[in-house]
Amino acid sequence: MGRAGAIELTGTAPSSAVARATPVVALRYADGVLWALDQTQLPWRETELALRSAADVVGAIRRLSIRGAPLIGVAAAYGVALELARDPDGLDGACAALVGARPTAVNLAHAVARVRDRALTAPAGRARADAALAQARAIHTEEERASRSLAAHGADLLAGARRILTHCNTGGLAAPGQGTGLAVIAELAARGSLQRVLACETRPLLQGARLTIYELRRLGIAHELLVDGAGPGLIAAGEVDAVVVGCDRVAANGDVANKVGTYGHALAAAAAGIPFVVAGPCSTIDPRCPSGAEIAIEERDPEEVRTAPAGGPGGAVAIAPPGTPCRNPAFDVTPAALVSALVTERGIAQPVTAESIAALLV
Repeated sequence: MGRAGAIELTGTAPSSAVARATPVVALRYADGVLWALDQTQLPWRETELALRSAADVVGAIRRLSIRGAPLIGVAAAYGVALELARDPDGLDGACAALVGARPTAVNLAHAVARVRDRALTAPAGRARADAALAQARAIHTEEERASRSLAAHGADLLAGARRILTHCNTGGLAAPGQGTGLAVIAELAARGSLQRVLACETRPLLQGARLTIYELRRLGIAHELLVDGAGPGLIAAGEVDAVVVGCDRVAANGDVANKVGTYGHALAAAAAGIPFVVAGPCSTIDPRCPSGAEIAIEERDPEEVRTAPAGGPGGAVAIAPPGTPCRNPAFDVTPAALVSALVTERGIAQPVTAESIAALLV
């Protein structure tokens, strides 16, 4: 069940109109229910899903109704609390199901472990569910604070950059607050230095075309939409001052897993001599993962490659013959050597090395 409401999309406002715009609210907990904005319905319709169990949260994460590494971590934290409120003996099953919902983003496993550990300090029964909920709320608040802090750090780093290229969706739909990469972009816009954003369409499910454009419109930031393959050529032509992306996992050596297509933009930025900046909270760093070679890359349904969203929520159009063999990796890994800086709420790793990454976690 959920609450639905329609919105009318309006034209893009110039960046000079940007103020401290209120970010989208992708998740909210109220009276025993986790309300989640269904991102598969955007930008055509704003619909909230009412999630009441760990299974509900797992389903929403798997179908990308909830997505973005920090956001799925927060959702999974609430998922544990929801399940304990339903079933005081459901802790282990809920944690296992939630951790398995998506393998690449480490925030999910980190958040579930934190809630589980906190719950186990309380007596079984209602007290355990209350402890889990308190920890989930704390994680939510921490991620909102992280967004504000990393936005400021990133805008300081990129002061004067006027033309930013971004990939996938890294705003309030991906992380509480204004997000990660898009939070940096919004801060640059609020400071008055940003001219425009080039946003790539981004597979799977064209998350950039649907979600980043939706958020840029809300924020009143001037933008243009690109097919993914256009980015490197525009970088080479001198039309981009910096590339700003988010991350789903950062290995201990600084290798970064992000939405598929990121690696190509990093190569182009390196060739052109412009900054390639990754923004994400420290909860996305996985110190137990030595390098990007150890990051599990999720492979999704081939049907997502054979079709594209069209005509509104739930609609799809075939773009390849039925049954065409496909590969659909959701992520790729960018080596640390190609990352100019990793921006977090605790500061900036620059250059990105095992030592500078470790310093952020002290």
